[in-house]
Amino acid sequence: MATAPEEAWYALLRYRMVEAQLRSRGIGDERVLAAMLRTPRHEFIPEQFRGQAYDDHPLPIGEGQTISQPYIVALMLEALALKASDRVLEVGTGSGFVTALLSQLAEQVISVERHASLSCSARGTLARLGYSNVKVIVGDGSMGYMAAMPYDAILVSAATHELPPALAAQLADGGRMIIPIGPPETQQLNLVEMHGDRLQVTVREGCRFVPLIVGDVVKS
Repeated sequence: MATAPEEAWYALLRYRMVEAQLRSRGIGDERVLAAMLRTPRHEFIPEQFRGQAYDDHPLPIGEGQTISQPYIVALMLEALALKASDRVLEVGTGSGFVTALLSQLAEQVISVERHASLSCSARGTLARLGYSNVKVIVGDGSMGYMAAMPYDAILVSAATHELPPALAAQLADGGRMIIPIGPPETQQLNLVEMHGDRLQVTVREGCRFVPLIVGDVVKS
């Protein structure tokens, strides 16, 4: 656990991150900015990388996965225009950092992670830090989580070549999904909106994510 001076230093780094990396680059949703300011990103990162916790780039978290750069996370959250009453599905729990942010912006968060080791670690970190309105599940994220559908919003933290039909089918009427789509080298964020039985897709900013893997979960 960090000492009081260390926590004060991390708080200063978070403030600089929000002002220099997010607000100055066009992130204007005050709820998203406040959540980013409150959430201790360093707690979701392996010890050896904590010195880079508030830098604007992804970091490894194990199992070949990464925690996304703060700007991309904020961009995705802002695109979803979350309301406090929303039920959200997250595909790709990873370290649990985005899960923690979602928990502050929505009423309920269901997060699916295919790596049992990451799921276990994220669940422990989230519980230790007091994020109680989240449920972390081990499973194939491309299939979503039908037991809690429909969702007002879906955030996908892994790239796919095309929109997974199972995820689109779990959106509520008026629901939104943000997902990176494209080849492994580079993708673009796609904002998918459900209007009745019709999907509207808006292609947004370029990005680069680890691939969304379809199939059996990793038990160990």
